[in-house]
Amino acid sequence: MSGPLRVLVADDQDLIRGGFAMILDAQDGITVVGEAADGAEAVERAVALRPDLVLMDIRMPRLDGVAATAEICRRTSAKVLVLTMYDVDEHVYDALRAGAGGFLLKDVRRDDLVRAVRLVAAGEALLAPSVTRRLVEDVVRRGTARPELRRRLAALTDRERDTLRQVARGLSNAEIAAELTVSEHTVKTHVSSVLGKLGLRDRAQAVVFAYESGLAVPGAE
Repeated sequence: MSGPLRVLVADDQDLIRGGFAMILDAQDGITVVGEAADGAEAVERAVALRPDLVLMDIRMPRLDGVAATAEICRRTSAKVLVLTMYDVDEHVYDALRAGAGGFLLKDVRRDDLVRAVRLVAAGEALLAPSVTRRLVEDVVRRGTARPELRRRLAALTDRERDTLRQVARGLSNAEIAAELTVSEHTVKTHVSSVLGKLGLRDRAQAVVFAYESGLAVPGAE
């Protein structure tokens, strides 16, 4: 990515929105290009400003954060990092399905906020264990993988499927490289190929896909 990381901050609470914007804009290599006070404005500003990442409150008036995330992901290439008050917020899972690359609690520490923004902007998934656990519980409750997703797995090579399983475990590229005894560059190539073949935006959606397709099995290593 050339130039500074461009961020749009969307939150209906002025103090929280302004605080996050001030923290991020003070960082080297990050520029806050705009703010939005509700979901509809977030979509409008994302389309107009073309940020690299949108920091999105999950509960907002006019258009909630889930619907706004889906619309932004459909109409732009921006990554979305959602904000919530509770790590058990049922809407977090919906936001991940809609295209969000991860989530943060609103009481996040300054350094963790900056790190998360950089990670998600770079295409890394940022999923707390509680969210992954909800995903697994949902798959177990339904008792079966979605057949249409199983069919899409046929497009992947054996090594790409192996890579996707490790992504679903939450491993980094370096950790996957060690697990599969390949170079980190090879892992990056496999991850990119998996996302392209399956039509996924990022690693967060890959984790969801791996569990919902049945490729990743709850409790398996």
